[in-house]
Parts: sequence; C-alpha cells; structure tokens
Amino acid sequence: DLVAVQSLAKGLEDPHGVPIKPSFLPKLNQADVLVVMGLQNEHAWLRALIDVARNPQILPGNPGYIDSSVKVSPKQIPQVLSRRDGDLHPLGNPHFNLDPVNAKLMAGAIAEGLARVYPNGTGLFQDNLQKFENEIDAQLQVWLKLAAPLKGLSFISYHQDTIYFAERFGLKEAGHIEIRPGVEPTQRHLVKLVEKMKREHIQLVLREPYFSEQLPNWVAEQTGARVAKFLIMVGGAPEVQTYEDLITFNLESLLAAVQSRNDAPNE
Repeated sequence: DLVAVQSLAKGLEDPHGVPIKPSFLPKLNQADVLVVMGLQNEHAWLRALIDVARNPQILPGNPGYIDSSVKVSPKQIPQVLSRRDGDLHPLGNPHFNLDPVNAKLMAGAIAEGLARVYPNGTGLFQDNLQKFENEIDAQLQVWLKLAAPLKGLSFISYHQDTIYFAERFGLKEAGHIEIRPGVEPTQRHLVKLVEKMKREHIQLVLREPYFSEQLPNWVAEQTGARVAKFLIMVGGAPEVQTYEDLITFNLESLLAAVQSRNDAPNE
C-alpha cells in the first residue's frame, strides 16, 4: 500500500527490445525506485533512458536502483563471448523469473531495495515478503503435482528463455527455432531442427507471444508436434494478472498441447 507501480515493459512485448515511448522519460524522472529484472535483460533499451532521465536516485549503484537478480544463481553463463553468437547475456540467462523458487529471491531483493529508500516501511515490506514466500511455497506443491505428466518431456522453444522453468518442472530443453539468441533461423537450421525432432520424437514446440506463429506452426506441421503458447511475463494474456497466474497458465498451456497430441489419431 506504500507503493504506486507503473510498468514500462508490457507482457506481450519482447523484454529485450521494448519499444521506447516519450512517456518513459517523465516516469523515470519522477520515480523513487526503478526495479529491473537484471542480468542485462533490459540493457538494450533501458540504460540509455536512465542516463538521460536526470534522476540520480535510480542510477545503478544508487539506493533507488533495485536489481531483482542479485540473489539468483544464473544459468547458461556463456564461456566465450562473441557477437557471432547473437544477443548473448554475459551474466547468464535472464529469464529466471519463470522458476517460482527464484520468484521468492526476486521478492527478497525488492523488499530490501524498498527498505533502503523508505526505511519506515521496512516492517511492512518484510511482513508482505513473508506472506508472498508462504503463498509461493504452498502453490509450488500444487504446480509440481500439476506438472507431473510433463516430467521428462522434451521440447523446443523459439527463444532461449525456458531453462529455469524446464529444470524446475522436470522438462528437457532440446533446441530452439532461433539459431542463437536474437538470430533468426536459416532454412538449413530449420531443416536440421525438424530432423532432430523426428529423430528424437520431440512433440512439443513453445511459442512466446511476441514471436510470429508462422515458424512454430511450420515446424509443428513438419513433425506432427503441437504448439503451446509460453508466456514470459505477467500480462502476456488477458487472464494472466498475477505471478501465480503466469506459472499456472504456462503449465496448463503445455498440458493442453500434450493432451491434444495424445488425443490425435495416428499420423
């Protein structure tokens, strides 16, 4: 109740390339706090805005800059950095929010950051953090039970953003439609991907909402797989209004795709 929140990035947008709007600068100029995902998730568009917003409070290293990744253990940290490898994140894969255990760590970082800026609210922030952690702990048991039929299932996704979700719920990330992060596929890459899916009997394709349906649908048609919508952020679908909604939506989307495949006649 002590915080008024505005989001620059929307759930249907690519978080790595949010379209910049003139309204962003006054929002940043007047903000007491800026919360970022971190691990350079927003570096391509947000850093330049911060530099010209004339608000030292929210500059990196200052009290109002809250990096929600500081307590998270990153995955997929590249061993070698080269522009040939696409939009690699040198600090690790920044889509850690899709693991509910990490959501608790993110909330902890945010609570600490809010307390830096408004010490009088520390008790309330900590109380609400504890409530959130308890809710996630309880809901995680529900999600794990819901995800049980997916355990061991191999899939491909459009972008490299599924590893935290997959490892938490026991799925296997087998490949991507992009050649490398941010690099669209060539015909040769797609042919090899289809061959791999047929050879390994991969029957599920995940599509993030900010990518076109065309390539995921084509890959699915070539292999007999099913496409499932996979959301990266809250707001990626009208009914997804909370973090709990986000994880539930993704699990149910995958389950529905798998079930539709199982119900289909032999092809």
